[in-house]
Amino acid sequence: MPTSLYFALGISAISGALYFLGLNTPFIEDSLAYQRPEISHGELWRIVTGNLLHSNHWHLLMNLGGLWVILSLHDMHYTRKGVWALFAALCVLEGLGLYLFYPSTIGYVGLSGVLHGLFAFGAIMDIQAKMRTGWLLFIGVILKVAHEQIYGASSDVAAMINAPVATESHLIGMISGFAIAACYLAKNRQKR
Repeated sequence: MPTSLYFALGISAISGALYFLGLNTPFIEDSLAYQRPEISHGELWRIVTGNLLHSNHWHLLMNLGGLWVILSLHDMHYTRKGVWALFAALCVLEGLGLYLFYPSTIGYVGLSGVLHGLFAFGAIMDIQAKMRTGWLLFIGVILKVAHEQIYGASSDVAAMINAPVATESHLIGMISGFAIAACYLAKNRQKR
């Protein structure tokens, strides 16, 4: 059984439950979404929990679909505990990155930044494992994020998810994934 299967099921269950609970309980989004003013007033959990909420069912389905695809691409690089630790670190870095470097981002929900981090981490692990496709994934994620930074996101996607696409979160996620991969590889080299 793939290592990341339980992780994917867990995140899908958490995000799905929060979405469906939030349909009838505004308290969910009101208390868990990334909201800069509330974080400034000490509600630090929002740095992490905002990643688990979604603007509508299309947003949820696209993010969870992306999660399953990325995890299946790089499953060989994960341990059961490691994938949860990676996800948690990416959530924290995502929220902190938005807070510290993008003060104009007042609100944010969704997994897309974390997904870019998982993808970037996996690309580096593929390169380390001497898989040629790792370089294609590495170059691809850089080009995709660079394109978004220059030209913005697709207006069709923004319309579908009924929210602006936070391209800054994709940049932060990608950089965070690369940084975590570099730290992980450096730590493993020291052990040898």
